[in-house]
Amino acid sequence: MGDSTYKVLECPELGRYGVAGRDLKAGDRLFEERPFAVGPKLDSPPLCLECCCPVDGGDTGPRCARCGWPLCEDCSGSNEELTFHRGECEVFSACGVRFRPVDDSTAGCVQLDCITPLRVLLAKEADEARWMREIHPMEYHDAERRESANWKVDENNIVAFLRGPCKLGERFTAELVQRAIGLLDVNAFEGRTCNGYSLRGLYPQLAIMAHNCVPNVVHSIHPSDGYRLEARVAVDVPEGEKLYTTYTYTLTGTVARQSILKMSKFFTCHCPRCLDPTELGTHFSTLLCNKCHGGFIIATDPLDENSEWKCAQCSFKTSGAAVQKAVMTIHNEIDELACLEYEANRLEAYESVYKKYRSVLHPQHFINTSIRHSLIELYGRIPGYEMAELPDILLERKVELCRSILRVLDVFEPGKSRARAMILYELHAPLIMLAQSAFSRGEDNRDGKSLKQQLTEAAHILEECGGILEWEDPMTPEGILANVAKQSLAQLRQSIETLD
Repeated sequence: MGDSTYKVLECPELGRYGVAGRDLKAGDRLFEERPFAVGPKLDSPPLCLECCCPVDGGDTGPRCARCGWPLCEDCSGSNEELTFHRGECEVFSACGVRFRPVDDSTAGCVQLDCITPLRVLLAKEADEARWMREIHPMEYHDAERRESANWKVDENNIVAFLRGPCKLGERFTAELVQRAIGLLDVNAFEGRTCNGYSLRGLYPQLAIMAHNCVPNVVHSIHPSDGYRLEARVAVDVPEGEKLYTTYTYTLTGTVARQSILKMSKFFTCHCPRCLDPTELGTHFSTLLCNKCHGGFIIATDPLDENSEWKCAQCSFKTSGAAVQKAVMTIHNEIDELACLEYEANRLEAYESVYKKYRSVLHPQHFINTSIRHSLIELYGRIPGYEMAELPDILLERKVELCRSILRVLDVFEPGKSRARAMILYELHAPLIMLAQSAFSRGEDNRDGKSLKQQLTEAAHILEECGGILEWEDPMTPEGILANVAKQSLAQLRQSIETLD
């Protein structure tokens, strides 16, 4: 598959997996591929079946003139102009099954759960050769899924619906429909539209890569080009070394990652990060001991959510359940802050919660990391805290927040990752402003660095950021930011030249 960048091997433990076919340098492209199918994620609220933007699912919500299912006004042109909705539109029109209006357009809409599996089945009919070559060998954990509660729900909401009212019983067996559902559950990756709305896609080559909670493969999805995917190595990978993507969000703690992998992917991860109670020295899930000074409370067995948690220093013990309850309580408190208006009191509320749990959570705990992300986004953007009016002490605060997250990303997403690029972008502006502020006060240097050295450091940060984001679709927020970073870098370099 592909060129010599990677080889596919097989073993009982991992099934098929990829290894580097030659020595690879950070940023080298592994492959590109088009999705076998894309569509709404499970439990999506009502959305347009062409562009995935949220729509009103009530009686007066926008509908496809032909089949009566949700389609926003921008996408409601002729059927020939539709790319993604056309297939199910023909099915629903032929059998006369209409979308039933819903009362709450913010809640998950069960009716849409059938859409992406149906698109997989229609894609199989359209390209049987690709199905046999790329999709047929994929794992879908049939036996384990039959034991889960979701099997019966899917049997009723998707299998019976498609084979009954939609009159597809002769085209697709119940086993095949369940297989399509399983293939998506186990293998699909999340993507985003140009406007940032979530969907999922089936990418067979990416799904071959083994999972690790510290991936060495990154990918970008290009919605303006049919959701084409490009996969690259984030770090140097020597020939023969395993290639790892990740099936979870890297910036969550071990308990949450393991839970997601068990529930949806049916395996327990035994990567070095998961086996280490300190998560590779980051203390990403560690609590601070209030029974002694400077003690850390960590799980005795990170793979067992019921295992005891102990302080390494004073032998204080607590249960895994008590730790999870405390974490959930703090999480719920933070989730409420996301509902506040995008103004000063929201930023101040995050800072207040951050201080409140300083004696409970390790500084690099994943909850603190999540609060830092929110604060980085707010500092420099909201009234009262816009970049031009931030005093040095708050510019320093933003710099430290960025550097703290980068320390975590250096461990969990090493190399050229999108997350790193986004934080680098946030870091460059306060560094420039601090340099200019020191210079305007007549201080020729700051932290032992001249103005030119400080601006050169900011230029290197922007250059690294732009070098990563240039792989993104230019129509997406990240792709647009790549262009902004490029222009900012050109201006910054001009400023640096005038200092000679």
